[in-house]
Amino acid sequence: MYNYIINTTKKYFKSICGFLCGLLNGLFGSGGGVVAVPMLRFMGLEPRKSHATSVAVIFFLSLLSVIAYGIRGSLDVKTALVYVPWGIIGAVCGALLLKKVPNTLLRRIFGAVVLISAVRILLL
Repeated sequence: MYNYIINTTKKYFKSICGFLCGLLNGLFGSGGGVVAVPMLRFMGLEPRKSHATSVAVIFFLSLLSVIAYGIRGSLDVKTALVYVPWGIIGAVCGALLLKKVPNTLLRRIFGAVVLISAVRILLL
C-alpha cells in the first residue's frame, strides 16, 4: 500500500511539473527549465543529468511553442535566425562545460541565474 501511494504521488507530481514546464515555456520562452531542473533533482537525478534532461524536455516544449507562435503569426523568424548560430555555439560550449563543472558550483550558478532573472523581472 505504501509503495502504491508513493508511486501515485510521484506520477501526479510529474504530471503537474510537466504542465508547469510547458506553461512557463509557452509564456516566457524556455522558462520551464526553472521547474524542470528542481523537479528532476527531487525525483533523484544527479545535478548534471537533471540539467541535461531538462534541456531535452525544454527542446520539445520549445518546438511546440514555436509552432504555436508561428501559427498565430507572433513569430519573427528573421530576427530569431540572427541568434541561432551563436545559440548553437553557446549550447555546445555549455554541454561541454557541464561535464567539468562540479555539482556544487553547478547548483550555485543555476541558483544565481534564477535569482538574477527574478530580480531583473521584478525591478525592470
